[in-house]
Amino acid sequence: MNKIILSFCCAASALGAAAQIPLDYYASLDGLTGRELKQAVHEIAINDVKMLSYGSGNTKTWWAFYVTDMIDGGLVRDRYSPDEFKFGDRGSSVSGMNIEHSFPKSWWGGSENNAYKDLYNLMPCQTTINNHKSNYPMAKVDVEWRGNGVTRVGTRSGDPETQAYRYWEPGDQWKGDFARGYFYMATAYQDFTWSGDQSVRILNTEAYPTLQEWAYTLYLDWAQDDTVDEIETVRNNDVEKFQGNRNPFVDFPNLAQYIWGDSIGEPFHPLTTVKSQASTGGATIREKTSTPVELYACTFLGDMGGCTVEHAPTSASGINVWSNTTDYGWKATGSRGSSANLTCYDTDATLLTPEIDLSEYNSAWFEFEHAVNYAVTPYSELSVIARVDGEDHPLHVRRWPLGNKWDFYGSSVVDLSPWTGKRVKVGFRYTSTSEAASTWEVRNFKLKGAGLKSSTGHIEQDMLDPEDTMPEEYFTIDGRRLQRREDAHGIVIVRRGSHVSKIFIP
Repeated sequence: MNKIILSFCCAASALGAAAQIPLDYYASLDGLTGRELKQAVHEIAINDVKMLSYGSGNTKTWWAFYVTDMIDGGLVRDRYSPDEFKFGDRGSSVSGMNIEHSFPKSWWGGSENNAYKDLYNLMPCQTTINNHKSNYPMAKVDVEWRGNGVTRVGTRSGDPETQAYRYWEPGDQWKGDFARGYFYMATAYQDFTWSGDQSVRILNTEAYPTLQEWAYTLYLDWAQDDTVDEIETVRNNDVEKFQGNRNPFVDFPNLAQYIWGDSIGEPFHPLTTVKSQASTGGATIREKTSTPVELYACTFLGDMGGCTVEHAPTSASGINVWSNTTDYGWKATGSRGSSANLTCYDTDATLLTPEIDLSEYNSAWFEFEHAVNYAVTPYSELSVIARVDGEDHPLHVRRWPLGNKWDFYGSSVVDLSPWTGKRVKVGFRYTSTSEAASTWEVRNFKLKGAGLKSSTGHIEQDMLDPEDTMPEEYFTIDGRRLQRREDAHGIVIVRRGSHVSKIFIP
């Protein structure tokens, strides 16, 4: 097996801060091309997802829209029209709007499967426009009907053979968003059998390429003209909190080119490729040549694990918010009394692990399981932090429970790489008010490190496979290729054949 010593000096923390999307999530894509790459994206997109129920009500799709599609003033973001609609009570539908399937449900026969409930395919849409665009495919159209100056419906422009059919076209500011949504749907659900004359004009039943050539060619142009922006990346992060999966075509704006475009024959490398600069949160990819070391682990089931609790000065500072239990691990609540006579309090208490030494590692991460009940939005009432040198840093947790049941969810990987080289405490911060107090349970915490540091600051050439004579390629941390090694300074990415490493060059 080829071995590479991965090393970089004290500037390593800058690498973790710069790697902003959860690259561990995409590690299986590394080195793949074309058909195989699309299949791997498909497997990521459908793996371990938890879709909300469809419709209005608590923890249903309308309930999620109040997070994923709300703008200032409690208004709905409508990608189909410029008209203003206002959200009401959380989970209620909005008058004059529908839940719109960008990939119409009739294309797979209307069954209420995951595609039917997938938030990456669902948007709030003005009812009038929803009715006009019907179940038509997306294309550039010769306009016959224009919805409030944004959405267009008509025949496909420049295609005289399909003048009998109708298509819809989004506004210019949303073309890239919908293109990346279509790329996602044609990949996540590539195994569907598409039905009806609407779908077959844009799709085929093959896992590759799934989209018709005229369609993916047009959408590639739209995606390039209307690039990923903060609105799109924030929604990507928000949807992930509900479903546990992401739209890879938002995280990697050029991924579609590797599947349908000008880079089909080129291997895709998540670590070095272009990423959406506006993306926030996530774990850095771990070196495949590193053997993880378990640095701290505790079930918390009747075992405090050396943890301590820190109370902020609130009106309820005397309440024991966190308690250790045999059945549920660490448990936090800001309420007292029976269900018939429950009193909620203002609390702010943080459960802190013992200090964990990361000084010898290039990357570190942890996972845990948690359950949340009696919460409206657990990821705003509750948070996870890294305490380093007395300062608290918020951490991105990809998987949160819905907040209304006792089911435990795995957090997925939470990255600590920005603080390698230091000593770190992980904190679970619980807050509540006199109006609402959730219950948070945390168990099965495991923290690992990998990639032991070295002071050399370079790849040890004698550790490379002698037969690996591929030249080294150098990239900046944001994916720009460098022509010469002499141009590389600070933390850079080095690729030699199939091997990828991070190094520090003074």
